[in-house]
Amino acid sequence: MKRKEKPITLGVDLGGTKVEAALVDDKGHIIFSQRYPTHSKKGPAAVIADIQTCVKDCMMKASKDAVALGIGVAGQVEPSTGSVKFAPNLGWRDVPLGDELEKSIGLPVIVMNDVRAATYGEWLYGAGKGMSDLVCVFVGTGIGGGAVCGGQMLEGCSNTAGELGHITIVAGGRRCHCSNLGCLEAYAGGWAIAERAKEAVKDNIRAGQRLIHIAGTIDKVTASTISSAFKDKDPLANQLIEDTERYLSSGIVSIVNAFNPCLIILGGGIIENLPELVPMVDQRVREHALEAAVKSLKIVQAALGGHAAVIGAAAMAKNKIAGE
Repeated sequence: MKRKEKPITLGVDLGGTKVEAALVDDKGHIIFSQRYPTHSKKGPAAVIADIQTCVKDCMMKASKDAVALGIGVAGQVEPSTGSVKFAPNLGWRDVPLGDELEKSIGLPVIVMNDVRAATYGEWLYGAGKGMSDLVCVFVGTGIGGGAVCGGQMLEGCSNTAGELGHITIVAGGRRCHCSNLGCLEAYAGGWAIAERAKEAVKDNIRAGQRLIHIAGTIDKVTASTISSAFKDKDPLANQLIEDTERYLSSGIVSIVNAFNPCLIILGGGIIENLPELVPMVDQRVREHALEAAVKSLKIVQAALGGHAAVIGAAAMAKNKIAGE
């Protein structure tokens, strides 16, 4: 790297089905990115090999060197060691991801939760740029988030802050994948939307004909099915989306009252497919949250889309290595 060039950092987003690596400049712009499938069923060693291949291929094709690597993982991370304590989508427990990658790639590695990485990206370079008090809520297959208070990213006592999908919104309600009852994710996460839709179709086959037509069978109905039917103005899909908005808003009301952010950023695949949810949530939150808490509140859609995690992971690694 020439002396006058700004540092380039690698960001990696590791999920249960894919690994994406990107070279990111100091302004949060992606120079080059590469995506590979992951082979999570083959165990941690195979997935780490996938990451190594993706990263090395990314650097080779871009002809760029990096100063550090930041990686966001859908799981709980021990920040001092970079070990992944638990990643359910990968089937991992106590995997020394940071150490393994540093040995094989030869760069400093910072491991973090993927949704916190995405929050960091939106804060520095996306919809939250310039704000000091914000909360990101990412609604995809599951629901996660992150909070910035007083210009500081919240990490929590044991580095698990941001599990916003596991706020209880219905006491004794639907069972969540975390084994609790009534979580926000158990009502508004992508898997839960699909679950509720299948139940609704089975209860009224006639009303569910459009969903069955799109999906093929009841068992194949997904959140994307509901999104497509909603755009076709299907009455059952419309009701399911209205219910989803109501559940999502209930969780966000609690977040707004608890954290009093200036900004709520809504992102994730469900929001990207159904941006109509943003103004719907905005209206209901203003009707039900504390008046003082919504006085200066804005609710907006995330700006970085699917690249938020790789951009945020790269930025966090760069800043931690620099001691910022």
